[in-house]
Amino acid sequence: MYRILFKRLPGNEDIPLPRRMSDLAAGFDLHAAVAEPVTLNPGQRALIPTGFAMAMPPDLEAQVRPRSGLALKHGVTCLNTPGTIDADYRGEIKVLLINLGDEPFTIARGERIAQMVFHRLPKVCLEETDELPETMRGAGGFGHTGR
Repeated sequence: MYRILFKRLPGNEDIPLPRRMSDLAAGFDLHAAVAEPVTLNPGQRALIPTGFAMAMPPDLEAQVRPRSGLALKHGVTCLNTPGTIDADYRGEIKVLLINLGDEPFTIARGERIAQMVFHRLPKVCLEETDELPETMRGAGGFGHTGR
């Protein structure tokens, strides 16, 4: 089990810390720490604060992902998805939201706006070479296997 430290930022004592909404949920819901409601018009984006900072072990990353209900019901999703939070970042966690729906969407203080999933990172070593091993796929990309 990994220990993640959360620090509430001043003025956000009423904002819940990230939490799983069910026992087997992969993601921890993130809540908006906006001072006043923020309305996103169709096509508009905004950086929404969560009211906390965190510290995690160096072999973890946190990914910020959209909430499926907001995407389905309102067309509100996260840009730069998944957004990566590095283990050495100590600033406030913020969520970049966009309204891809047809109607304005208002984000209220304390509303669940995204989810955060933690992942273990493998240790890797990048090595330059003049030749790569052959595969059946080769250099085929973007739609090379058909529709």
